[in-house]
Amino acid sequence: MAVVGDIDHLSMAISHATAPAFMLGAVAAFLSILIARMERIVDRNRSLRAGEFASLEPTVRDAIAHAFVRRMQLLGQAITYAVLSALVTAALLICAFLAALVGLAHGGIVAVMFVVALALLMASLIELTREIRVQMATMVLD
Repeated sequence: MAVVGDIDHLSMAISHATAPAFMLGAVAAFLSILIARMERIVDRNRSLRAGEFASLEPTVRDAIAHAFVRRMQLLGQAITYAVLSALVTAALLICAFLAALVGLAHGGIVAVMFVVALALLMASLIELTREIRVQMATMVLD
């Protein structure tokens, strides 16, 4: 396989990379939101353990502590799925450019990888939705 020196192939690869590149940026921004939510829960959990909620009944404090643990688990899963989505998207971009460089047809592989990346992003969004539901259910407690 000869290395393709045609600028048209490179330009086509770059134009095909715009959607995955935008998705990579969106996933990075989404990860920032997820991490900020996780940090907020960790801070609130520390406050709970430090006794700042001492005026609450023990059963209420336990329910809040349990909700914090559940929310951290859900956000941890959401972060994992989002990171995997970003990794698959980055691998997609690498494969697309390498395939264009050597002149291989890569449409099918890129399409499958993009679908996988989107499915992982959907899984992350589902976990975020589940975390928000736990937050809403326990909001009256804290």
